Formats: sequence, structure tokens, C-alpha cells
Amino acid sequence: MNNEVYSHGHHSSVTAVHAMRTVATSAVYLEPLLESGMEVLDLGCGPGSITVGFADLVAPGSVLGIDRSADVIAQATATHEDTVNAEFREGNIYDLDVADESFDVVHAHQVLQHLADPVAALREMRRVVRPGGIVAVREADFGAMAWSPDAPDLDEWRSLYQQLARGNGGEPDAGRRIPAWAAAAGFTDVEVSSSNWVYAAPQERTSFAQSWAERILHSAFAAQTLERGLADQETLDRLAEGWLRWAQQPGALFLMPSVEVLARA
Repeated sequence: MNNEVYSHGHHSSVTAVHAMRTVATSAVYLEPLLESGMEVLDLGCGPGSITVGFADLVAPGSVLGIDRSADVIAQATATHEDTVNAEFREGNIYDLDVADESFDVVHAHQVLQHLADPVAALREMRRVVRPGGIVAVREADFGAMAWSPDAPDLDEWRSLYQQLARGNGGEPDAGRRIPAWAAAAGFTDVEVSSSNWVYAAPQERTSFAQSWAERILHSAFAAQTLERGLADQETLDRLAEGWLRWAQQPGALFLMPSVEVLARA
């Protein structure tokens, strides 16, 4: 189960965006349930920006951030060394090196979509949460993303990304599937919600488009699509330019929906 390939990789164009995520932008559905003194596990923590937000909210409780990338864990540890109640470790979501019923909250943000067996991961999350505790998961849904004005290059980009992600063992339309995955993992008390990221202001949509243009040309997305023959360099160049051209159009908007699950143990 640990043979998935991460479609985004850890190029700076990816980790810089991940490092901008906060509790306010990415875990509002969970925030009201966090209390002082809680012990929280943040899986797929990446650069740790959400993790340290949790740490502030549950102090003097603590947060453990786990990611399978040693490089990202090193980055998170160095960046957030002043947050004394947050720790970062390398680990495997299918086989966590923690005891049963160790945490009040187990959280994963945009992680299950990259897994070949998200139900197994949810079962492992359920194992390590305390009775009455919460497993909180938020996943985007690429198939439900929308943008205006129409842009054939973005249509092609999405199709290419979905093909690549599924070839890597993941499910890019994960958002719509997580309630069923939670049920299959044995959760019976499940609350479902949704929220969106919207890129509409000129600067924010330009930055978003620039990030994706750079990913298309320089990240693991580029290397994997070229290596597998899913696209050639000319196509990637065109798609990157298409992103930048779309962002410059007056009134352009990109909508990225995510589905959220609060599953109680």
C-alpha cells in the first residue's frame, strides 16, 4: 500500500503553496472543536503551517505532524522550531508508529486523494484516535472544479492531471467519495460539509496560475507526464501558457471545492 507516487512532488512551486495553508483557510470546519489541552495528530502535514495553527489552538496540548517525505519534515522542523508544542516526524499513514487511542483528534488535509487505499488509511486513523475523538478529513474534488471564462487548455490540464493521479494510485475526485470511504472504514457517526477556495482577485488568481504553470513545467507533474508519455514538452509549454493567459482575463475566476468529514470514533 505504500507504493503510491505523489503526483505533485515537493518542488518549491508545490511546497510554497502548501506553506501558505492555515487553519483559517483549510480547517475551519474543525476549528470550533479544538480545545486547550488536546493531543492532535496531523497526517500529511507537509511544511507544517496548519500543524502549528493547531498547536496554538490546543496549547498546552500538543500536535504531532507526520509526513512521508523526510525533506518536508526537515523543512517543517526548521521553520517552526519555536513552536514548542509541535513535533514533526517522518512516517507512514498506513502503519503509524503510535499506540492505539493516542489522540483526541486525527487530521488529514488533501491526503487521501493520493492514496491507493484510503479506506485502510482511515482505519489506521481510527485506530489511533481515542473513544469519542474525531477523525477530520478534507479533500478537493478535481472533477467538480470550475473556472470562467472557458479555457480549453485548463480542460486539457485537468484531464491530464486526473490521468496522471490515477496512474499514480490516487483518486483526484476524492471529495465526493470520502463519506463512502469513512463508512467503509467503520465510522457510523459522520458529519459532512463542504467549503471552497476561490481565486478571483487579479493578484490571487495570477499567483495561483503562476504556481500551476511552474508545476506543469518543473515539478514532479512535469517529470512524470513526460516519462510516461502522457504529454510532450510542447504540450506542457502550451498548458503553462494557457494558465497564465487565462489569469489575465478580466473577471476570471477559479473555484476549487473540497468536501470535509468529521467522523467520531
